[in-house]
Amino acid sequence: MNLSFFDQFMSPSLLGIPLILLSLLFPTLLFPSLDNRWITNRLSTLQSWLLHLITKQLMTPLNKEGHKWALILTSLMILLLTINLLGLLPYTFTPTTQLSMNMALAFPLWLATLLTGLRNQPSASLGHLLPEGTPTPLIPALILIETTSLLIRPLALGVRLTANLTAGHLLIQLISTATTALLPIMPTVSILTALVLFLLTILEVAVAMIQAYVFVLLLSLYLQENI
Repeated sequence: MNLSFFDQFMSPSLLGIPLILLSLLFPTLLFPSLDNRWITNRLSTLQSWLLHLITKQLMTPLNKEGHKWALILTSLMILLLTINLLGLLPYTFTPTTQLSMNMALAFPLWLATLLTGLRNQPSASLGHLLPEGTPTPLIPALILIETTSLLIRPLALGVRLTANLTAGHLLIQLISTATTALLPIMPTVSILTALVLFLLTILEVAVAMIQAYVFVLLLSLYLQENI
């Protein structure tokens, strides 16, 4: 029984071919194709407003040097947002519940922000490892602690996104299983459980959006430290 709960996190395959790539490319079908006009309908207007809002929120804390990252960060935000929300639909697969995928997104982008800082301002970037005014006996230990916290950032990014989405999907499946099992035995309790399931689904929609935003926001903060 426990194994069946985790089957939903297995990458689907057809004739032995993993379909995770198809799951990643499917959200692009929701966006309109290129046209001679910038805005062709209300959907395009809504998408343009959303893109402008996301880009403004991400780029406001950054200086002009960081605005070069606007396309990467906004695209990543839209990708994570659509994948997370589509994963809440029945009979779908959520690629962002895979730690390997989240780490593949987090590690290169975190490394890019770190290398940007080491290239443009090496003294300031290395200065984060030793806060000003540190007592001399604590310097070696503090440098070791700060270096560890710096290196663990991409792991924290990937694990945070994976854990939140995995926990939400498991809760939804557990409560939905309980609702179905209780329906013939205790209909009243089953209806109450279904109400809890409905509220949890709304919460998971919010979590899916918030986790996508937090993932990209933390990357922008790491970038802010290094520019």
